Amino acid sequence: MAKQVELTSLDLRYQSCRMRSNSAEEQLLVSMVAHGIRDCLQGVETKQGCRILLDGFKRYRCAKKLNIGIVPYHCLDSDEAVGIIKLLRIANAKSLSILEQARLIDELKSVHKMSVSQIAKHLERSKGWVGMRVGLIGQMSQAVMDKILSGKFPVYSYMYTIRTFMRMNGIKKKQVDEFVSCVSGKGLSIRDIEILANGYFKGGENIRQQIKKGNISWALSHLKHTSVSTTGLSQGERRMLTDLEIVQRYMQRVINKSQSERFKSAAFFAQANLLTAGILSQMDIFAKSVRQFHDKCGQAGSDLSAP
Repeated sequence: MAKQVELTSLDLRYQSCRMRSNSAEEQLLVSMVAHGIRDCLQGVETKQGCRILLDGFKRYRCAKKLNIGIVPYHCLDSDEAVGIIKLLRIANAKSLSILEQARLIDELKSVHKMSVSQIAKHLERSKGWVGMRVGLIGQMSQAVMDKILSGKFPVYSYMYTIRTFMRMNGIKKKQVDEFVSCVSGKGLSIRDIEILANGYFKGGENIRQQIKKGNISWALSHLKHTSVSTTGLSQGERRMLTDLEIVQRYMQRVINKSQSERFKSAAFFAQANLLTAGILSQMDIFAKSVRQFHDKCGQAGSDLSAP
């Protein structure tokens, strides 16, 4: 049952686990001016009398801006871990993003020392569902997480663009941090971020440097101009572009995997030695051919120049 509590009595320790959205908060502020607080803030009330907020941080911030001192509050439980579990169970994809779910699950695991199996059982979810969210936190740097939770970088772009590059192209955390830092807070659409990510992670050094320098508009315009649709290409041209993408992808994979300490067997080293010898024998002619082809392509599209 809901009760009225003082706004100042709420503990905000979980605020960093929830995402911010300036546009959503502005809409909520207008709604609260007209109708007040429609939905209760939710949290736990410990036996020691500590009232910890878990859900309703936007309502909290709007109430503070409107000088509302008393707010409706629903206690989920007296135990912090149980309260988090109840929130995760009643929440849907709209009220809790996958990153917010992951942050709360990480709290259960790291602070409350619950195992993946225990969390899955309490949430009535599979261990794979929980494990994927635990893995998401593990692969993401704190810098990127902060950008997403602050609303400066879309969680969708991280999940479906950045993570794809990390899996397929072996992109390192440092490179991801640099890119996210460069494009965050610029008001870019998800599509624009995808175009810039393709240029940053798969393009040349020039386009990377332009993005790093903050020349986002030029980089976006350049990439949109050069990313010609395959509709007007011949079959041979499409195949060549596919071959180039495959070569680039596998070169990066070999570079990353060659540093691994997992390779130990004599049979592996014998076969790898033969294969690398074959690659090295063609390396000079391959590099020369690629450089000539690169220069030829660059000359054909030289009407665009960097700012």
